Amino acid sequence: MKQNLLLFTGFSILIMFAPQLLSGGYLMNVLVFVGINTMLAIALNLLLGYAGQISLGHAGFFGLGAYLSGILTTAYRFNPWVAMPVAAVVVGCMAGMIGFPILKLKGHYLAMATLGLGIIIFIVFNETVELTGGPSGLSGIPNLQLAGISFDSDVKNYYLIWGFTLAVMLFSLNLANSRIGRALRAVHDSEVAAQVLGVNARLLKVQIFAMSAVISSLAGSLYAHTMTFISPASFGFNFSIELLTMVVIGGLGSVYGSFLGAALLTLLPEILRGANDYDIIIYGGLLIVMVMFMPGGLVRGIPALYRKVIKQKGETGHA
Repeated sequence: MKQNLLLFTGFSILIMFAPQLLSGGYLMNVLVFVGINTMLAIALNLLLGYAGQISLGHAGFFGLGAYLSGILTTAYRFNPWVAMPVAAVVVGCMAGMIGFPILKLKGHYLAMATLGLGIIIFIVFNETVELTGGPSGLSGIPNLQLAGISFDSDVKNYYLIWGFTLAVMLFSLNLANSRIGRALRAVHDSEVAAQVLGVNARLLKVQIFAMSAVISSLAGSLYAHTMTFISPASFGFNFSIELLTMVVIGGLGSVYGSFLGAALLTLLPEILRGANDYDIIIYGGLLIVMVMFMPGGLVRGIPALYRKVIKQKGETGHA
């Protein structure tokens, strides 16, 4: 526990001092997206990595948080700080109600059900033009303000987003190391065995599904108030797949793995922009190589690779 606290403290210090170490508004903007995607990856990892329940529709919860917060602040003049928790509660309640029937399913049936949910939400965003603006999107969403400070610049948005991201990380780390976290891992390994030990597997799955949706909604609200414009294209099926890839590449059942996966898949397309038409090929090839040689994800693969290099150096030295 002490080691985890030290690691989180060191990580937090690095994040807080990053703007002083880096220069350029463009890079700050990219790191804002790394923070938002980290929150989303953690949300999905709690469901998939810890509880073992797959979801292909988490972009829908992300979008619901963004649109609810955007509509409440533009059409109904809510204070953004009020709109965000209201949106999170609504999305969490909705996920809880949907979770009871959906989470009875397992495997590819569950994947298809959550995929259908995401597609339905995406269609609603497109078709309810009066509320969402339809395909044209919703504009005029206000920036967040605190103590007279408006979060309207890249550096301010960076601290805003990463403040929330670090809070989500700390919450998730505590959850993973708690009795609930151990129960989630038991459900992941065997629902029958978990129930024998007194765990209400069905209720626990619904609760973590709702919690995952709440975190996704929070990320969506922050995205809306940071970008000040949202459109359905940002919350489609492709983004759900991208989130799933972040979790798998970073490492299932790891909060820091969620960060690594989010950072890699957010930064890699930016790095490959200069590769012209070959960027998609390079991107796909790198992901295939990583899955093949780091099946446990970056969070386990990097230490394993380090130990292998040290071992080889030691053998070479003895030889």
